[in-house]
Amino acid sequence: MYEDLIEKKIGSEDIFDGVLLHVKCDTVKLPNGNEATREWIKHPGASSVIPLLPDGRIILVRQYRYPIDEVTLEVPAGKLDAPDEDPLVCAERELSEETGYTADKITKLTTIATTVGFSNEKIHLYMAEGLTAGKQHTDDDEFINVVKVPLEEAVAMATDGRIVDAKSIVSILMLDRLQKAAK
Repeated sequence: MYEDLIEKKIGSEDIFDGVLLHVKCDTVKLPNGNEATREWIKHPGASSVIPLLPDGRIILVRQYRYPIDEVTLEVPAGKLDAPDEDPLVCAERELSEETGYTADKITKLTTIATTVGFSNEKIHLYMAEGLTAGKQHTDDDEFINVVKVPLEEAVAMATDGRIVDAKSIVSILMLDRLQKAAK
């Protein structure tokens, strides 16, 4: 199925091998028999979690994002520590590190491919409930503010451009839909 769309790798070169990102340059055979070059980023994957408080507010994190030179509002998230790490374990860790909270219940929402044109990164999106507050313990190079926002306000922020992060927008809109369906 879809064989008329599939590209087959015939060569690969490592361009850059960093701590987080690994840049590849592959030569592929196109469905019409021609060859083309595909530059792409190999990423270990990540997990995010949208924490829901009993009063209907969600917990977001505010942080500076160097690549876009902006302070963003996002759901807590982080990369998998190893390719075989359970994404749920990663979500639990990031919730604790970035917000200080732990959860009695974490539910998978979905998995998204973030930038299919140049990266293989997939982020596993979760929702956390039954939260218990604790002490934030971020990495040494992370500077994060915890922000509690009513879900309705977060939906407005996701739709009017105040929240620009894709994983956060998807998480907020999915949680809003789930909340409305449960009523």
